[in-house]
Amino acid sequence: MRLRGLVRKEFLQIIRDPSSIAIAFLMPVALLLLFGYGVSLDSEHVPVAVVVEHPGPDSADFLSALDGSHYFAPVRMPSMPEAIEGLISGRVDAVVRLRANFAEQLRRPDGAPIQVIVNGINANNARITQGYIEGAWSVWLARRARGQGRELVIPVRIEHRVWFNSELRSRNYLVPGLVVVIMTLIGALLTAMVMAREWERGTMEALMVTPVGVTELLLGKLIPYFVMGTGGLVLSVAMAVFLFQVPLRGSLWLLMLTGSLFLFVALGMGLLISSVAKNQFIAGQVAIIATFLPAFLLSGFIFDIGSMPYVVRAITHIVAARYFVAIANSLFLAGNIWSVILPNALALLLMAAVFLGLTWRKTRKRLE
Repeated sequence: MRLRGLVRKEFLQIIRDPSSIAIAFLMPVALLLLFGYGVSLDSEHVPVAVVVEHPGPDSADFLSALDGSHYFAPVRMPSMPEAIEGLISGRVDAVVRLRANFAEQLRRPDGAPIQVIVNGINANNARITQGYIEGAWSVWLARRARGQGRELVIPVRIEHRVWFNSELRSRNYLVPGLVVVIMTLIGALLTAMVMAREWERGTMEALMVTPVGVTELLLGKLIPYFVMGTGGLVLSVAMAVFLFQVPLRGSLWLLMLTGSLFLFVALGMGLLISSVAKNQFIAGQVAIIATFLPAFLLSGFIFDIGSMPYVVRAITHIVAARYFVAIANSLFLAGNIWSVILPNALALLLMAAVFLGLTWRKTRKRLE
């Protein structure tokens, strides 16, 4: 009965405090819309300067292939100095040069090499742009050879096969990771200020003189926010599947189960922070620094963990979001891959036990 009363009290407090409802339901919508539509690792309509020193049917045919691709936005320029100036000023991201002997070289056995100059300030964008141009060149050569009734002779033929995300949509990779970041924010922020708020308002002293035990007190805080966090998880998954068209190839129930496990970790971190800080402002700041930033930078959400330095890779093992990102990406894009799900779920279970246990030990019914 005491636990039921504590849970009812916390739900009433949530209803009176619209900020908790906003964190649980409005923030996921805003972040998913912002990142889902505004952030993309794909490059489309890349401005490319095209310099043709001697126009002809062959060069026109190749340029039509560039014009017909949604990856490029070709800009015709009369000379290389003007094209280089456009590259330096940032008006174009690359330069494609067809020399004056392009048609003559094209009819030789070794082909007609084209000159490609790429702006390398953004290394990732430079690699993508270079790959797009090389791909367009290879496709055009193959199409031209078929048109002449012969086979294009290539010493090594590479057959590409993309698994799990065959469309190569960065949104399919980003949105599941964004769900993890959102759950981190919901769980940590919702609970980080709970205990601190009780201390600031003086209601913690009133709770201490009641027969309520520490376990009941923590469960009374945990259960309502777990329910709200689960609602935020359901909303985020629904938006990912139905709004952003991210495939969910694994089990929905398995996603909800592991998501609930991760939510316990986030809630445990938030309760631990709030029980130590005892100040809402400090608790909120610590929650963002200790949970959101690691989840955003060190979970594999955007930056590949394998590309990080060894020391940083070691640090990522204490970031809970790392394990749920691996689970979410597998369930959304690959399916029920148990060799990925089980070890990461066990890691989340261990971290939940550690954080909730530390919170229980830190919370005592005494004034300090």
